Amino acid sequence: MRVAIFGAGAIGGWLGVKLHQAGIDVTFVARGPHLAAMQENGVTLRADGVEVTVRPRCIGDAAQAGPQDYVFVTLKAHSLPAASAQIARLMGPETALVTGVNGVPYWYFYGIDSPWRDRIVESVDPGGVVSRTLPPRQAIGSVVYPAAEVVAPGVIEHTYGDRISLGEPDGSKSPRIEALAKAMIAAGVKAPIRPRLRDEIWVKLWGNLAFNPLSALTGATLDILSARGPLCDIARTMMLEGQAVGEALGIRFAIDVEKRIEGVAEVGAHKTSMLQDLERGRPMEIDALLGAVVELGVLVAKPTPNCGQILALVRERARQAGSYPPP
Repeated sequence: MRVAIFGAGAIGGWLGVKLHQAGIDVTFVARGPHLAAMQENGVTLRADGVEVTVRPRCIGDAAQAGPQDYVFVTLKAHSLPAASAQIARLMGPETALVTGVNGVPYWYFYGIDSPWRDRIVESVDPGGVVSRTLPPRQAIGSVVYPAAEVVAPGVIEHTYGDRISLGEPDGSKSPRIEALAKAMIAAGVKAPIRPRLRDEIWVKLWGNLAFNPLSALTGATLDILSARGPLCDIARTMMLEGQAVGEALGIRFAIDVEKRIEGVAEVGAHKTSMLQDLERGRPMEIDALLGAVVELGVLVAKPTPNCGQILALVRERARQAGSYPPP
């Protein structure tokens, strides 16, 4: 089995090391100082008090690797349109593309019985460029739960979690997804196959659509935002708007909004990824986490006034910081 990790940063690096240790032929595709360090010194993973260094193939140009059996994409969602041509160099006709991207995926409406079957979600796939370059029929969805960080170039620290849920867009249990799950489990990664992966995507998105932008606007950590009070009330209202949109699309929420907020509170004094990106001057995942929800609300005729207002505010906050394109 040949596997490429495109965007081999924190999560991709953690997964790639695990697969490499299990005997899988793994190629890391990365860039900058992180790539240079991995090429020179190998990839170091720190987890559970143990440090290990491995030496998979590490490259900066995907064309050097050729077609793979599986390609894991662990980029931020906003990077996918620009990176899609490079990713395509790893793809053969039977290659499966595993999207480990937060928020609404570009293939969202592919393979389902829906009035909007095969519709493009413009917020995450502007003009359909990703769908044309990376055909949704080759996509396997995933929901990523582990937390990891690149603490130095070539060095990854795994904090918690070992589950990555998998799902075919059409909900089937295909041979390719079963083979992938088997390989991941052999590598020590929990990889349940979900027939309704979109439900799980929305439960994770449910908290992110509210708490990520609110953290970027206020600078507050999750313990503050999830405490009972006005900020939590805003988050709850946004989540209820998002729930209405999801349910109109056929999503089944296995828990209620209060339970989801409790889950956020349990994380404690943590800065969301959006706040971290803002502080570091990096592009922010605004559209995949919130812009797409507002877009889908229009599609299913479910008003999202509070989500729309927060979306406008966080986009402008990000523009002022140089972390979002001008209008």
